[in-house]
Amino acid sequence: MATIEVTGRKASPGVSSITKPVLWSIGLLVFLIVPFLVYPVFLVKMLCFCLFACAFNLLASTTGLLSFGHAAFFGSAAYTAGYAAKAWGVPFEVAVAIGTMTGFALGLIIGFISVRRQGLYFAMITLALAQLVYFLAFQLPFTHADDGLSGIPRGYLLGFLSLDDNLVMYYTTLIICIVGLAVTYRIVNSPFGSILRAIRDNQPRAISLGYSVDKYKIMVFALSAAMSGTAGALKAIALGLATVYDLHWAVSGDVLVMALLGGTQTLLGPIVGAILVTVLHDYLAESGLPVPVLIGTTFVLCILLFRDGIVGELKRRLRL
Repeated sequence: MATIEVTGRKASPGVSSITKPVLWSIGLLVFLIVPFLVYPVFLVKMLCFCLFACAFNLLASTTGLLSFGHAAFFGSAAYTAGYAAKAWGVPFEVAVAIGTMTGFALGLIIGFISVRRQGLYFAMITLALAQLVYFLAFQLPFTHADDGLSGIPRGYLLGFLSLDDNLVMYYTTLIICIVGLAVTYRIVNSPFGSILRAIRDNQPRAISLGYSVDKYKIMVFALSAAMSGTAGALKAIALGLATVYDLHWAVSGDVLVMALLGGTQTLLGPIVGAILVTVLHDYLAESGLPVPVLIGTTFVLCILLFRDGIVGELKRRLRL
């Protein structure tokens, strides 16, 4: 009986499996060195928006739900954490925890109301509820309306490291952001994340398999809101200021642009998008150029040229 022998070269590891650890190591090294080259407070603000974009993407990538109201969690946490640090004198860790729990609690409430809808209806409900929180901020006495909450102290890390040192504040924020990124990665690559993607891809079938779809959506919505709250609390304490603009719909629009620019189906994409948008906002603000128009033009060009976002398109080309 004739036999056929099939020969071939041994398959080499994929490009992504080789380059991922290297790229992450280079990125971490850059973030460790860059505060000696760039103003650390600006970098802290940028890291806060990186965490905010990752929090938004946790909801968008796993469930396919685009929230237009994430500024409600970001801004409300900034106010509560700032007020707790200033009026009650709580330590830095407790203030950030209060901001995180504020985002989580508000996320449960808004999520319970909104997740029963999909698409445009979901987006409009989240936007309406976020604007309700925005207008409420003008009425509450401790927010000081347009003046905002200023003079928020940074305090001490672990009771002895002064966060008034900008480098200490930067590295503290960097560690928290890395932890937040690790949590996001673990959620996405867990059985919980697999169920969320199954709901995103075929909700009727997930229901027929016995999954309580609304409960899963509410939970991931609340987790995303909690991470957004952490970002808002860090920003308020680092800058010493919380304003009603942190609750404005434009902030929700910014974080949406950040995630879509970088690529919603990648872990690194929202970080790249947040860095790009933050740099454009800050470095073009004094140029006299219309910054929103430039960001909008950049967004349109990226959508036309990079269907999967900047990072998503790079990954696709590397695979090819």
